[in-house]
Amino acid sequence: MRDTRLLRSRALPLLGLLAALLLPLGLTAAPGAAAAPAAPPVRVMPLGDSITGSPGCWRAVLWNRLLDAGHTDIDFVGTLPAQGCGVPHDGDNEGHGGELVTNVAAQRLLPARLAATRPDIVVMHFGTNDVWSDVPPDRILAAYTELVAQMRASNPRMRVLVAQIIPMNPASCAACAQRVVDFNARIPGWAAATSTGQSPITVVDQWTGFDTATDTYDGVHPVATGDEKIAARWFPALAALLEENGDPGDPGGPGTPACTAAFRAVSAWQGGYQAEVTVTNTSAAPLAGWTVTVAPAGGARVTQVWNGIPRTAADGTATVTDAGWNSGLAPGASTAFGLIATTGATSSPPAATVECTAAS
Repeated sequence: MRDTRLLRSRALPLLGLLAALLLPLGLTAAPGAAAAPAAPPVRVMPLGDSITGSPGCWRAVLWNRLLDAGHTDIDFVGTLPAQGCGVPHDGDNEGHGGELVTNVAAQRLLPARLAATRPDIVVMHFGTNDVWSDVPPDRILAAYTELVAQMRASNPRMRVLVAQIIPMNPASCAACAQRVVDFNARIPGWAAATSTGQSPITVVDQWTGFDTATDTYDGVHPVATGDEKIAARWFPALAALLEENGDPGDPGGPGTPACTAAFRAVSAWQGGYQAEVTVTNTSAAPLAGWTVTVAPAGGARVTQVWNGIPRTAADGTATVTDAGWNSGLAPGASTAFGLIATTGATSSPPAATVECTAAS
């Protein structure tokens, strides 16, 4: 059974044909009542390798979450069709299993795909095969730069969402887990240097909170829980771009920016722990930035932060501001940063009081 929401959007041409057939019968519009032409749908290209396309069921989850949020005027595009997933969705994509981003750039495979699909937004999770093949981060990021140049040649106003890729821990590659960490650490700096006002690049953290033991079936490819997590991370960033585009999902309306922060322990060991703090825009107005105060319990001290800029006080409390690329949050959207805290040898379970302050 196909998604009735998808069928409604694709039935519009048939309504136009019916109107044309009725005109000879005298059923014409009243003078001055001509309808304004409908805006074309926003074309979104999911770009990557097998994590995106084989079958890449996070796309189905994301598609339906966007529709449920009111973003109905969208079109997922790509030269590849849907590959199952058992959920009605617009399955067109550009996720080619086994591809290396460095090969796609070197062989100039992307321009023809762009010409065939004409996307407005690219959602890119790419580089897993390169990391597995031990391609240096510099080469992967150079390929990213080449792909972005090709996207902008296709559409000077291209908007790009780039993932810090999900963790990888296959049995055949003991070094892959650390390689992903090292590569992901380089992406925000690359994005800041490559982004432009006309064609912005937004980094989306797909690594934090993703567990290869429970969210993949082989240490690389996601199962259903992994698909849900990937879609949840893409959703706020993509929804924000759709709202900027004037998509019907834009809630509009004035308001005072406000945010909340939520603390979650990820792992713990003797003398320390890792945690994640999720920042959510709880207002009807967009956030231009945010600051979170993290006060660890039990005498712990924040010693490291990623995806945010920390300032640590003498008592171990940290004030974390956005990293720039993750500053803007649409109403209801979320982002997250990670942290490491040191504790005493007899510390209590990881806990912290977190408070968020929004910038308008």
